[in-house]
Amino acid sequence: MQVYRIPVLSDNYIFLLHDADRNIAAVVDPAQAEPVLQQVRSLGAELTAIFNTHHHSDHVGGNQQLIARYPQLKVYGGAEDRGRIPGQQVFLHGGDRVEFAGRTASILFVPGHTKAHIAYYFPPSNPGETGELFCGDTLFAGGCGRLFEGTPAQMVASLEQLRNLPDNTRVWCAHEYTQKNLEFAIGVDSDNLDLQRRWGEVKAARSLQQPTVPSSIGLEKSTNPFLRWDFPNLQSAANTSDPVQTFARLRGMKDRF
Repeated sequence: MQVYRIPVLSDNYIFLLHDADRNIAAVVDPAQAEPVLQQVRSLGAELTAIFNTHHHSDHVGGNQQLIARYPQLKVYGGAEDRGRIPGQQVFLHGGDRVEFAGRTASILFVPGHTKAHIAYYFPPSNPGETGELFCGDTLFAGGCGRLFEGTPAQMVASLEQLRNLPDNTRVWCAHEYTQKNLEFAIGVDSDNLDLQRRWGEVKAARSLQQPTVPSSIGLEKSTNPFLRWDFPNLQSAANTSDPVQTFARLRGMKDRF
């Protein structure tokens, strides 16, 4: 399964998954249709599926046009997003499975950013290879999504699921927010040497307009404050020893940053 990263809008990423053996493709969170159609045409492939993580327009904006071009494709999304995702046909719960390119994705129910958010996790095909996590707006490189429809406790539970994935899992998050996220992270976790090193690498990459996605679970665990609610230095920054309150206060600080 080859993953193609397609930048759109001001900072969104669409991900096209290609099964070279069968020459079919699936797309994750198509904000727009035309860039997806261009990539599919360049591969000479057939689009068979849309994997939506949640209902926001910058994740589903291309659905209807893609359905019009490929009426046989299936549109997947969270069961609790019924009526909010254009063309949705498959209603997924946490623990469900989705097949593509000879691989089976586990569906993770990760509410917080929205009430119905899901993520798609493809475990490695073979030992030593990487898994692939398509997490929409739940986890970002160096950050996490705003809480529009969920609670801090829900988001902590959701992020805990992602934090427990193998360290070498590639994190395909849906926005290029990394530099701004790390500007905030440095302020609340300034003594973190891994974070300092990452901050320098990200600034260099973005100065050259290079993408910072995908990340990895291991890198996020060591540098992302929103996966470190149980670390004393972050609890000190939040002035609480309670993990959920630590997360909530950090998220509030980031909202105002």
